Amino acid sequence: MTKTIFITGAGSGLGKGAAIGLAKKGHSIIATTETTSQKTALLEESKDLGLDIEVFKLDITNERDLEQIEKYNFDIFVANAAINEGGPLAEIPMDRFRALFEVNVFATLKSVQLAAKKFVEKRSGKIIFLSSMAGISATPYVGPYTATKHAIEGIAQTMQAELQEFGVKVATINPGAYATGFNDRSAEEKYKWYDPEKNFTKKEDMKKQEEKLKNQYDPEDMIEKMIEIIPAEEHLFRTVHPQEVEEQLKKTEKERWEMKI
Repeated sequence: MTKTIFITGAGSGLGKGAAIGLAKKGHSIIATTETTSQKTALLEESKDLGLDIEVFKLDITNERDLEQIEKYNFDIFVANAAINEGGPLAEIPMDRFRALFEVNVFATLKSVQLAAKKFVEKRSGKIIFLSSMAGISATPYVGPYTATKHAIEGIAQTMQAELQEFGVKVATINPGAYATGFNDRSAEEKYKWYDPEKNFTKKEDMKKQEEKLKNQYDPEDMIEKMIEIIPAEEHLFRTVHPQEVEEQLKKTEKERWEMKI
C-alpha cells in the first residue's frame, strides 16, 4: 500500500536518499530542504530520475516555514532534519551547544507537534524520529550531538505512550556511523573555536577519536533499511542499523549499570 510521506531535512545524506528511494517504490513524497539551493538540486535529481517528488524549502527553525506543514495531508511524518557539531562538553561554547538543541530538539519537536495534531484529528498516522546510535551511547567529543539525541529518545518514548490512544504510532530510527559527510563535518566544526593555547582538552585526544571516522558504513545500506521501515505498518519502536551496532549498543547499556566512577 502506497503512503504519503513527509520528510524534513531531505536536502542531503540519508534523508535525501530515503526520499528518492521511497519515491521509486511508488510512495508520494513531500521532501523539504533547509536551503533553496538544496531544493533546486533535489528537484533536478528527481526530474532526471523521472520521479514526481514535491520539494520545498523548510528550515525547521523558521516559524513561517513551519506553517507550511499545516497545508499538507500525509500518512507518515519523518523528523529527519538535524545538525551536528562535536567538541568536549566541558569546554564547548554555550552558543554552539544551544544551536544544536535549537534544531535537533526544539525545532524538531515543534515540527512533530504540527504533524501530531493532524494525525490526532484523523485518528491515524505515524511519526518517525531520526535518532542515532548517539541517542543510546556516549562517545567522547561527540557530546553536543549525543545530548540532543538522548533528548529525542526521551521525547519519542514519551510521545509513543501519549499518542497511542489516538491511533498515532511513534518510532525511532537509529543509524550507526554512515559515510554521508555529516559526521566528518561535525568533527571539523569544533576547530573553529578550539584553541590549544586556551583549551585544556588535548588536540591529539580528539584527533585519535576522529580516526574512527575512517571506518564508516556505506549509506546505501542505511537508506535501504529506511525505505523498508518508514512505510511499514508494523515494526519495532526502535530500529538500530546495522545489526552489529545494535549488539554493540545493547552491550554498552548493560555496562552502564555496572560502571563505577
